[in-house]
Amino acid sequence: MARILVADDHDAVREGMAIALSRLGHEVLAVKGGGEALAAYRKKPADVVVTDLRMIPVDGIQVVKGLREIDPDATVLVVSAHGTIAIAVEAMRAGAIDFIEKPFSPDVLRARVEKAVEIARERRGARTARGRAEAFAEDLVREHDPHGLVGSSEPMRRVLDQVHRVAATDATVLVLGESGTGKELVARAIHGASARATQPFVSISCAAVPETLLESELFGHERGAFTGAVRRKLGRFELANGGTIFLDEVGEIPAAVQVKLLRVVQERQLERVGGEETIDVDVRVVSATNRDLEKAVETGRFREDLYYRLNVVPIQLPPLRDRPGDVAELARFFVARLAPRMGRKVTGIAPEALAMLERHRWPGNVRELENVIEQALVFADGEVVGPADLPEGLRRTPAAPGLPVPSGDRSLTAILEELEEQLILSAYERARGVKAETARLLGIKPSALYYKLEKYGIVRAGEKADPGPEQE
Repeated sequence: MARILVADDHDAVREGMAIALSRLGHEVLAVKGGGEALAAYRKKPADVVVTDLRMIPVDGIQVVKGLREIDPDATVLVVSAHGTIAIAVEAMRAGAIDFIEKPFSPDVLRARVEKAVEIARERRGARTARGRAEAFAEDLVREHDPHGLVGSSEPMRRVLDQVHRVAATDATVLVLGESGTGKELVARAIHGASARATQPFVSISCAAVPETLLESELFGHERGAFTGAVRRKLGRFELANGGTIFLDEVGEIPAAVQVKLLRVVQERQLERVGGEETIDVDVRVVSATNRDLEKAVETGRFREDLYYRLNVVPIQLPPLRDRPGDVAELARFFVARLAPRMGRKVTGIAPEALAMLERHRWPGNVRELENVIEQALVFADGEVVGPADLPEGLRRTPAAPGLPVPSGDRSLTAILEELEEQLILSAYERARGVKAETARLLGIKPSALYYKLEKYGIVRAGEKADPGPEQE
């Protein structure tokens, strides 16, 4: 079914065309003037416009020109009882795709409109394809390997299991983790394993787009919406229709845009900047952040209702330092992927170099490791990456010392309690005071953690360690 706009100042002709086209199953809006046709199109664009030529004060040629200014892809047919070659040529030059001479039968009208609907769909598809090509070119996102989620450690097995489970649904996902942990790879893995895999995957870094342009990038804009808007632009949500949109650094979205984003996530509807048309979109939303959104909600920087809409299924990515067993596997993976691209014949990593990599703390996480391997491949002379090929700062990382043998008259219980307190304090600080995350890092139940926080006096001043709903 298509949306057809009919404009004719002759009541009987206008109503006859509307009835004939409605019988094809199309949605038809009939107006009696050129000015009304332009106003209706601005409010809600039609797939095809059928306009009479002789109308006062706005005639058919003016309607065609006006529509082309509003929408360069507007599909227009002109009808007239004054058919001449000169008039037909003028209508075509103005932008009409066809000219129908009155009187005409309903069958002729229906056949011409059906052809116009096909043309309109082709134009719309081409416009969407252009928009996607432009968006992807602007992203300048490097190629992602479809099997980029590498790791067999227990933390990564949990993540992969979550990805597998959530991909089978259409739930909204919030990926949490430090910078460089691979949040976009998780989003792509969810999309690739979902029923939407054959549809577009569109990503946008909300922190990389200026606040003044972010609304337009997400939701699109109409021609003339602001200075420099010389044509209609489709936003990322429209470009992702049917597929998945990945909102990276979603915590950086300004308050004004958060309101509009909430509506899209909640109702799957949007309006372009400067437009009045309500557009339906079917998009799965996967967002990511390295910020504490709960704190942002508490301070009023992030809408609470939007937070809960985005945080339907949270996936916490562990930092690389918490899965050291994956470092060697990741390093080999990057060598195998990067060496051919760089024209290097390196096929492996020496054990001494791997040992250096495994004892590094990796503050930049997986992204830092990839950069280190790429740099090492530049300097590697043989078939393996050796210690000398690694960055100097990484080579200076000292080996982890062994546990000291306790001395004095302290009991083993006292020593173990001191070590336990240090581990809990370290995890609590790493989790930024979030108890559920602290318990996850330590691999213990929240109820057990609350007891130990009170036992060692780690709970912040004035903060009560509520035992929570889960009991041992």
